[in-house]
Amino acid sequence: MSKRAVEYVRRMRGGAQAHLLRCEDQAYYVTKFQNNPQHLRILANEMLAAQLATALGLPVGRPEVVEVPGELVAHTPELRIQIGGRWEPCREGFQFGSRFPGEPERVLVHELLPEERLAEVENLAAFPGILLFDQWTCNTDGRQVLFLSEPAKGRGSRALMIDQGFCFNAGEWNFPDSPLRGLYPSHRVYASVRGWPSFEPYLTRLEALPVAVLDEAATTIPPAWYAADRVALGRLLEELDRRRARIRERILSVRNSTRQPFPNWR
Repeated sequence: MSKRAVEYVRRMRGGAQAHLLRCEDQAYYVTKFQNNPQHLRILANEMLAAQLATALGLPVGRPEVVEVPGELVAHTPELRIQIGGRWEPCREGFQFGSRFPGEPERVLVHELLPEERLAEVENLAAFPGILLFDQWTCNTDGRQVLFLSEPAKGRGSRALMIDQGFCFNAGEWNFPDSPLRGLYPSHRVYASVRGWPSFEPYLTRLEALPVAVLDEAATTIPPAWYAADRVALGRLLEELDRRRARIRERILSVRNSTRQPFPNWR
């Protein structure tokens, strides 16, 4: 069931030129549009990847289909996208939305934290897990993270993994593997990695993931987001299923790469 957008909030950063919208459920959604400049399949990738990451227990925004009415676009000059040097209105209809964690004015959001503060992140153990995920799905973008805190609640920062649109190599839907896929720029987030147990529980969940979970996740994607090419979607799911058996091989290639991200894994 889709969420209907009722209010424009602001433009977001990033190549997909997303916008933050408030929907009728009073929640806020970072919304990517079908006519974004990256590729139509970016929306399908975001939905599929978010569903699968959630199944593994990784901290990602809750994915939703956001219905953007034509009247909201018509009466909001800011709802536009720049493509090839020209501006065009954002497309109305069903778009991809990632739920913003709380009310924007009450949650402090940082794209980066100083090195010395990374150790204070509450869910730091999710970084090896999202690396597994990015290697599995061949995320060809750098790992994007938001660090969230709510001072009024006296809580430390927690990481939210965002921007899964370039999983499956963006619009190509293939897997040009590299040991550097998914590595966070600061290797301090991997200081606790000392072997395979450091990737749990995500490693066991991924290797045991039922095929039905892949199929169910795919059913949440509106066909318009991949031009209703069910054959291509089927091939993508089959390859994802096969790749699970090789995930340890992929992580070992990361460990032995020139970046040497796991200094404490002896």
